[in-house]
Amino acid sequence: MKLVTAIVRPHVVDGIRERLETLGIQGMTISEVQGFGRQGGHTEIYRGAEYKVNFLPKIKVEVVCDDAFIDEVIESVTKEAGSGKIGDGKIWVTEVSDVIRIRTLERGRDAL
Repeated sequence: MKLVTAIVRPHVVDGIRERLETLGIQGMTISEVQGFGRQGGHTEIYRGAEYKVNFLPKIKVEVVCDDAFIDEVIESVTKEAGSGKIGDGKIWVTEVSDVIRIRTLERGRDAL
């Protein structure tokens, strides 16, 4: 099993969710986060004063899936979130040793 973590722009989350549902992925977790990468934030003007916004709003999407689905999950996220512009985000994949469904105590693939 793998944990796929993606940091993406907020407006692409619904599209990612829809693509993952078509793959049969039954759950995902999202968190509102802030950060910056190569774009390094941006400057804004408020009431005539210019100031730098260092941390941009992003969404962290987390999906635990079976190894067989990993390429499809990554492809779904990249197709939905990719615009070819700086700030599209990042994806990383982490090995998951076990998953337990609290309600039924199912483990592994059965818990997904």
